[in-house]
Amino acid sequence: MSTPFARRQILGAGLAATSSFLLPYRETIAAMQDAPKKRVGLIGTGWYGKADLFRLLQVAPVEVVSLCDVDSTMLNDAADMVKERQKSGQRPRTYSDYRKLLAEKDLDIVLIATPDHWHALPMIEAVKNGADVYVQKPISVDVVEGQAMLAAARKYNRVVQVGTQRRSTPHLIEAKKQIIDTGLLGKISHAEVYCYYHMRARENPPDSPPPANLDFEMWTGPAPLLPYNKLVHPRSWRAFNEYGNGIVGDMCIHMLDTVRWMLGLGWPTRVSSQGGIFVDKASRANIPDTQSAVFEFPELNVLWTHRSWGDPPDPAYPWGATLYGDKGTLKLSVQSYDFIPRGGDAKPVHRDVKLELDEYPEDKVEKDLERHVAPAIRVHMLDFLKAIADRSKPVADIEQGHISTASCILANLSMKLGRTLTFDPSQHVVVGDEQATAMLRRPYRAPWVHPEPNQV
Repeated sequence: MSTPFARRQILGAGLAATSSFLLPYRETIAAMQDAPKKRVGLIGTGWYGKADLFRLLQVAPVEVVSLCDVDSTMLNDAADMVKERQKSGQRPRTYSDYRKLLAEKDLDIVLIATPDHWHALPMIEAVKNGADVYVQKPISVDVVEGQAMLAAARKYNRVVQVGTQRRSTPHLIEAKKQIIDTGLLGKISHAEVYCYYHMRARENPPDSPPPANLDFEMWTGPAPLLPYNKLVHPRSWRAFNEYGNGIVGDMCIHMLDTVRWMLGLGWPTRVSSQGGIFVDKASRANIPDTQSAVFEFPELNVLWTHRSWGDPPDPAYPWGATLYGDKGTLKLSVQSYDFIPRGGDAKPVHRDVKLELDEYPEDKVEKDLERHVAPAIRVHMLDFLKAIADRSKPVADIEQGHISTASCILANLSMKLGRTLTFDPSQHVVVGDEQATAMLRRPYRAPWVHPEPNQV
C-alpha cells in the first residue's frame, strides 16, 4: 500500500530538516532499516495512544502487530487506521484483555496509554514478558505502584521510557543548552510551574448504563467500581480522583519534570499543598479546581499553581514553567520559550515551536492531534529507540518518571491531610507520619492485586 507513511524514508528530507541534536539518533535508525522490524503492541487505543503510536510509525520501520482496548469501537477504528498507516498494510490483531495480548510473548515494544489507574499492572507484565515499554505519564496513581514499576524494569533489564516528552521538546532542549547550561540565568533560586487551562469537566450528567461497546467492569479494573457516567469515558476520567490524581497528576508532572530535568534536581525534600473546589461546585468532577503546592529542593523551591477558572497571569503562558535567576528569567511552554535578561550584555531570546507540517503533512489532518506536541513525541520515540539499541537509560527513564509522579502524589496527600510531608526516598516512607505513609498505596478492588516492589 502506498501512503505518505510508507513512502517516507527516515533518513530523508524530514529528518534532515530537524535540529542538529537529532544527529546521535541517525545511526540507530539507519541500522534498523536492515534489521528485523521491531514488533509493537499498543494497550489503550484512545487519544494519546494513537498519537504516540503514529509518531513512532513516522520515525521508525516498526510493525504494529497487536492492539488492546476495552472499548471495541475505539479498538476496531484504531486497527483500521494502523492498517492504512503502516507500510505492510497489515491489520493488527485486536484484544480486549491486555493479559492475552502480552501472553503471546512476541512483542519487542509495548506502548501503554490507558487511563492512569491502568498503567502499573500492564507495564509490569510487559517487562516480565521481555518487552521494552513506553508508558504514559503519570506512571502510577500511588507511590507504591511506581516503586514496583521501577523495580520490575530493573529486575528484567528492560528499557522504559515515560511520556514526559518535554525532555524531548526541541525548543526546550535549545533553551536548556543555550540559556541554562551557558549560565545566562545566573544562580537560579526559584521556579514557578502552573496551569490555567479550563480543563476540569463542568457537567453533571446522571449515571447511566455503559454503552454496549465498553466493558466498563474491565475499564474500572483495580479502581473502585462506581456507577457508569458518560463523563469518565473517553478522556474526562481525569476529572475524578478514583482514576488519577487531578490536574496536579496530569499537568504539574510535566512542568515539574521539566524543571527537574533542566536543573538536574532529584527528589524534593519536603512537599506541601493547599486547595479545593472553590468555584465550580456544580460539576460532577471531584478534583480540585484550585490548588497550589511547594516542592522544596536544596536552595530552590518550585511553586505550582493551577486554576481551572479565570484568566492566566500571562496569556502567552497559560501552562508552563518560569525559572528565575539573578541574571534573568526564562519562561517555558509547549509552544515557545522566552529569555528575559536582567541588564548586562545578554539579549532577549524568543523561540516558537516548529510544527514540522511540511515534513509530516499527515499531522495536518490527524484527528485530535496536538500538532505542537508531535515533534516532541517523535524525538522522544527516537530517544527510546536509541536506548533500546544501546541497552541504556532513555532521557525519561522510569526512575525519573517515578520521582516526578510520586512528588505530585505527595502534593495531593499533603492537601488532603493538611500538613507538609517529608519523604524519605531511600525507605519510601513519609518521615514521622504513619498515616501519610499508609496512604502511599491505594486499595485495589478484587480480584486485582496491588503490585509490590519486592514481589515483581
